[in-house]
Amino acid sequence: MSFKGEQHPGVVAAPANTQGFRLNHTMLRVKDPETALAFYSRVFGMRVLRRLDFEEMQFSLYFLANVEQGEQIPEDTRERTAWTFAQKGLLELTHNWGTEEQADFAYHDGNAEPQGFGHICFSVPDLNAAQAWFDVCEVTFVKRADQGKMKDVIFVKDPDGYWIEVVQADLMAGMGD
Repeated sequence: MSFKGEQHPGVVAAPANTQGFRLNHTMLRVKDPETALAFYSRVFGMRVLRRLDFEEMQFSLYFLANVEQGEQIPEDTRERTAWTFAQKGLLELTHNWGTEEQADFAYHDGNAEPQGFGHICFSVPDLNAAQAWFDVCEVTFVKRADQGKMKDVIFVKDPDGYWIEVVQADLMAGMGD
């Protein structure tokens, strides 16, 4: 028998019409794309797959991913755009032009009141090594792996103040028991 998902009140069987649906990306608005791109590429090793500019509406979208070694990504722009929108687990950074020039401009991080959006999450092969890397990168910690009630979970902030959870998959096995 194959796993069909945990059953909880409100959960229904996946309708046949949703076959092939997948979560493609999550979007975060960023004040300064250069700062945000430097953070996500340097600290988390993400690459920009595609940048889309919308001059009339004055914003740009940057689609980032952690690319597996040897993964074949199309060079042709149109093919790469279609390929990007067929992937799983991308991060879209949206830059509304001019925000980087406003000294007091900031987006709500979702964790201050009123709460809403919470965080994005990266899985890493070695949580302790990742924590040491974040120290080298001088990342702002919300919570280190040995702090708080939930051990083996790290929370850091990106340059816009968004929280990023960092976990090691095998250390999560006993969560919620």
